[in-house]
Amino acid sequence: MEPAVRTLQPVRGTRDILPAEMRRHRAVAQTARRVAAQYGYAEMATPVFEFTDVFKRTLGEHSDVVMKEMYTFPVSEEGDTVTLRPEGTAGFARAYITNGLQQNLPLKAFYTGPMFRHERPQKGRLRQFHQVGVELLGPGRPVADVEIIAMGQQLLTELGLGGSIALELNTLGDLESRKAYRAALVEYFEAHTDRLSEDSRHRLHRNPLRILDSKDEGDQAVVADAPAFGDYLNQHSRDFFGEVCEGLDALGIDYRLNPRLVRGLDYYCHTCFEFTTTALGAQGTVLAGGRYDDLIETMGGPATPGTGWAAGIERLAMLMDRDTTPTRPIAVVPAGAEAETSALRLTQDLRRQGFTVDMGYSGNMKKRLKRANNAGACAAVILGGDELAANIATVRDLDTGEQETVALDRVAAYLTSYQPG
Repeated sequence: MEPAVRTLQPVRGTRDILPAEMRRHRAVAQTARRVAAQYGYAEMATPVFEFTDVFKRTLGEHSDVVMKEMYTFPVSEEGDTVTLRPEGTAGFARAYITNGLQQNLPLKAFYTGPMFRHERPQKGRLRQFHQVGVELLGPGRPVADVEIIAMGQQLLTELGLGGSIALELNTLGDLESRKAYRAALVEYFEAHTDRLSEDSRHRLHRNPLRILDSKDEGDQAVVADAPAFGDYLNQHSRDFFGEVCEGLDALGIDYRLNPRLVRGLDYYCHTCFEFTTTALGAQGTVLAGGRYDDLIETMGGPATPGTGWAAGIERLAMLMDRDTTPTRPIAVVPAGAEAETSALRLTQDLRRQGFTVDMGYSGNMKKRLKRANNAGACAAVILGGDELAANIATVRDLDTGEQETVALDRVAAYLTSYQPG
């Protein structure tokens, strides 16, 4: 007895993006690309996999992403491994160093593409997901952070999400401030280790700031009385953050200060921010970023200030409430075999002139017109033997049913009114 053939399914945590959803994905990416270009950002791309050290250096060997979530594969007998990128900034930073882009500062880059993390799939979170992101290298002043945040807000507004998104803002201070705060946190949490979750006990000496955003209820109870970062900020850090807030105020961008908003990696500093929503349940962050002045140096490059953000395309697409219907095509309908070749030529001619065109491949006139309606066509160009003999075509408006005869060399001009925009 032959074994049963297993039904093929997509890998858990991945999904097919079918045409209707793909239109929303494309709308997100195209809007982000356009907004980024308005701010002077040029698009670039990095490989979807890098040597694993690229992510270990940037994300930290003991981070959750490196320890639990990366897809890593051996590529040589010497033990070299590559990793599917879990985020975009590390590859961008590596590209900046290896391509000698230090002479291009300030460097403004936009990117979009798939990322990969091995984590429990849930609403708005997949193992293969897609992001848009921007990175700005060179300027170390607060105004750069203000511009980055303003760009994120403009993207969300142009996607129609402005009314459902809130901006949360915090400062991580400079290195001196973070060292002082880190020491205070460790001292505080050491006095409450019996109340911390296992994950937080592991983070206590490696990455204590990450305990602040733990979702564990027991951790949250301990965090409620933890020292406040604001008490450990030196004057430089206070002044930097004050200028960021003043810049956002000047632009009329509303924000909510969230002292528990953190980034656990040492190269992050000063401004960090998240645009959040309650429409996606627990996974409420749709766009997040911050300043990372020490990242390039951590990776072996020259000290270079940097700031940026990334946004999940899947999450933004789920929130979109605008029409993303496809362009309605023109249907070319040959009536009879003698018209097939002429219809094919007309179809190609119209496409070269910018029209979206469908042609019925088979069936009688009634069936072809029915398929044209099902495809959402706005008009049908009907070619039969009589029309060809008279060098004309019949153009039928598929919404009103009205039709006219048009000279073949005037069909494109006549159909101009059916083009969008």
